[in-house]
Amino acid sequence: MICGSTGAGKTTYAQALANEVDGFVFSIDKWMITLFGDDTPEELTPAWFMPRVERCEEHIRSQIIRLADLNVPSILDLGFQRKDHRNSYYTFAGEHSLAVKLHVLDVPVAVRWGRVERRNASPDRDGSLKVSRPMFDYIETNWEPPEQDELARA
Repeated sequence: MICGSTGAGKTTYAQALANEVDGFVFSIDKWMITLFGDDTPEELTPAWFMPRVERCEEHIRSQIIRLADLNVPSILDLGFQRKDHRNSYYTFAGEHSLAVKLHVLDVPVAVRWGRVERRNASPDRDGSLKVSRPMFDYIETNWEPPEQDELARA
């Protein structure tokens, strides 16, 4: 599980980790663009994207189980910005006897916003959704960094 707020470098980290452990990356941005990119409104809102994220994650969980049967590690680039989101995956892992390792990317807000601006300006955003400053700020209000008890657990 790769944990960090917008612009922390989760996707880049996930891809490097997948190469290191011969794993398969599930990147929510790529799923969202592939499945819903043509329908994405100019201004993203939680009311539009959250139901779609939830549907993607439901399918991703089914694929995680199949990959585990094949001994292929799943690298989850799903944000994990909220504790309840992380807890749902800890529960899921426990129910399916899967090992969990949490990787936390803690990057200052100014650095992350600069990365997002550069990514937004790029003609090839490498499978990333365009994130406006209001959306970035909204996501920041949901960021719950893992505390020591959670870090010890994962």
